[in-house]
Amino acid sequence: MPANKKYLTTSKPQCFAKITAGFFGGYAVTISLFMALGFWLNHVNVLTTLRFGGFMVWATLFLLAFLFKNGWKAWGVYLLVTMFFSGIIYIGKIYHPIF
Repeated sequence: MPANKKYLTTSKPQCFAKITAGFFGGYAVTISLFMALGFWLNHVNVLTTLRFGGFMVWATLFLLAFLFKNGWKAWGVYLLVTMFFSGIIYIGKIYHPIF
């Protein structure tokens, strides 16, 4: 059964924004999440979990980008979440400087 045409994005820039937000933005969020966890938990176990769980998180974020009406909002949300996790990484470096 084909998709209903009224739900499909016809704008090329919006389609490009959603695809790139899902692919690159989802990857950035996934990596920053696991790096932030690695500074607060056992980093060897977190990196092992990243091998398998990271793909599932990335694939979920890739699909979630298509639920946004505007692809640039998806980019904004993914960049804000990545910056939040980067802040947690920065704080983790201050409290655990050995890594």
